[in-house]
Amino acid sequence: MKSLILIMISGALINNVVLNQFLGICSFLGVSKQMKASASLGGAVIFVMTIASAVASILYDNVLKPLGLDFMKTIVFILVIAALVQIVEMFLKKTSPAVYKALGIYLPLITTNCAVLGVALTNVQNEYNFIESVLAGFGTAVGFTLAIVLLASIRSRIREEDLPAPLRGAPIVLISAALMSIAFMGFSGLSF
Repeated sequence: MKSLILIMISGALINNVVLNQFLGICSFLGVSKQMKASASLGGAVIFVMTIASAVASILYDNVLKPLGLDFMKTIVFILVIAALVQIVEMFLKKTSPAVYKALGIYLPLITTNCAVLGVALTNVQNEYNFIESVLAGFGTAVGFTLAIVLLASIRSRIREEDLPAPLRGAPIVLISAALMSIAFMGFSGLSF
């Protein structure tokens, strides 16, 4: 049980996919302009990454590995992720058009979000079983959501400040993200 909790905490805080591994930066910087869009994207990433980790684990352990098709894992995982994103996109379009519109191009970009593919490949590399894969995917997605919501919160405060002209826009956002990354490095000392 202790190792399962450690896998989730490690994915969320210690090895944060955005702030430590620098995967998924495009949507991290692009969507974090608005809190609602950030939280919505985070929810979509939690769903897609958790389910993708589960499906990828099942496919790898029961189809690819036994048939000696390990080399196909990247292509198969991309197809699984693309299908899941399409399901989320159709669901949001039908149930919440405002959120769907707010996410704009960044929702389909989950398909190419290297963070989602990265966690599926990392699970295989770490030889996680099904439960460990699901928890690693969930923990990593929670870490992504935490990072994007924190940056959205910081950006909402930044908009209210009177900054020097050279720092306005992208420079202050990148500085903020860098400082968040440094702050998350403090979690690397966690031990159980």
